[in-house]
Amino acid sequence: MTRQEVLEYVLRSNNLPTLPVVASRLITLTGREDTTLADIANLISKDIALSARILKVSNSAFYSFPQKISSINQAVSILGTNAVSNLALSFSFLSMGKGNNKTDFNFKEFWEKSLAGAVAAKLILEQVPDTNTEEIFTSALLGNIGKLIMASTMPDIYDQVLNRLQGYNEQLEIEIEEEIIGVPHYDIGYAVTRHWGFPKSLLLPIKYHNTPQEYSGGDKHISLTINAVYLAKILTHILYSDQPDKWHKLFRSEAKKIFKLKAVTINKILKEVHKLVNQTAEYFDLHMPPAKSVEEILQEANIRLSLLNLSYEEINRDLIDSKMALEKITRELEKKNKFLKNIANIDGLTEINNHRFFQNFLDKEINRSSRNEKTISILLADIDHFKKFNDTYGHQTGDFILKEFCQVCKENIRKYDLIARYGGEEFIFVLPETEPDDAKMIAEKIRSGIENHVFDDDTDTYRVTISIGVASARPTGQDFKKNEFIGLADEAMYQAKKDGRNRVAMYTPNKKKKWFNF
Repeated sequence: MTRQEVLEYVLRSNNLPTLPVVASRLITLTGREDTTLADIANLISKDIALSARILKVSNSAFYSFPQKISSINQAVSILGTNAVSNLALSFSFLSMGKGNNKTDFNFKEFWEKSLAGAVAAKLILEQVPDTNTEEIFTSALLGNIGKLIMASTMPDIYDQVLNRLQGYNEQLEIEIEEEIIGVPHYDIGYAVTRHWGFPKSLLLPIKYHNTPQEYSGGDKHISLTINAVYLAKILTHILYSDQPDKWHKLFRSEAKKIFKLKAVTINKILKEVHKLVNQTAEYFDLHMPPAKSVEEILQEANIRLSLLNLSYEEINRDLIDSKMALEKITRELEKKNKFLKNIANIDGLTEINNHRFFQNFLDKEINRSSRNEKTISILLADIDHFKKFNDTYGHQTGDFILKEFCQVCKENIRKYDLIARYGGEEFIFVLPETEPDDAKMIAEKIRSGIENHVFDDDTDTYRVTISIGVASARPTGQDFKKNEFIGLADEAMYQAKKDGRNRVAMYTPNKKKKWFNF
């Protein structure tokens, strides 16, 4: 058949997967200019099971949003229509193509690898400045949808492709598809999803992610998405192919060339991807074998390579186990060395970062704020009348208050904010890229959280309040003095004490000092 005949055959096939109803209506809704937040929320809310899954992910580390989201309306309002719509689409597509007995194609494995690719693409794009990552998960999830469609509509022919691939390198996949079928999977995926009415932002990554250099459109967002899905496909090959070392080298070189990622950023991606894959599989209720770390995968590949030249008698399980045990000991020593290094940065009582770590962290954030011309804010908090707890109830109670205080505070800040023990009952928070009004809101959230928390040590209950000083600045160079900056927060904190405690005071750099208490 010609290329066009193949595409027409697929689109007319009775076995062509049906687009889920919610996904179909969502695509229609999001394509209309007059669609409102309520329209999206009302559509999703009608599917109780889908709504429950979306709320589960919305309240997970997938978004790390500090506030509990209890309804789809709230999710749409907080996360945005694009984020919630793409979550709904992802859940809908993961329910497609459960497979049949007429093909060797493994539908379950397909979605497992697709999920891993989606996680990898999101992780990659999050390392690129000034990018929108709302659609990347769905785009990467559907990158290889053409394979599922071919397996569903032409199982016998696609089995020939699968059988040929067993003896060839994965990089020849496209050539084999064109030879046997006449059309590569990404063209079939593009044709079908276009038939389904997908927007360009989802269509074009399907068409071009295998050959991102061929995309000639001028849309920067789509170009970034295509390249991220392309890199995610390479990263997925590291996790699931028989030649992880080859794909590992390719991923490093391509990530550096395409996104100008530094080695430390690439290492972070490779180190975290398997953890995020396992977490996300749990969030999306996809039961799959735990993904191994890239480090472990490469180590096992090196062991297999080192055994190739040994005789059969020498290649035995004891040898492999011994080599793996040695590698494990090495990793454990590295972890212990890292633990010993971290001890120097952790406060022994509260188990949060200590004063030393705070000083180093603040130096780095000031330099970063100066380079990026961003605002940085700090909060200095002091527990009100803390001496009374020690004098009245004893130092053990005082220690309990300090430790419990830190736990409550950590629940009320963002994952990239820092809390550290400044000294005694004083604690300092560093809020990167945070404007004064936002810093004030976070400070009030912390203050309110402490005031409303019941400190219960199983013997008695206690009420605690704190006074917080807030200072914000936009460092401009060498003239910026870190100690003076901390001093402003300190002044603000003492003003809060002076004005009655259990409040937030904010320092503003006017000619006349003004304090805002609430």
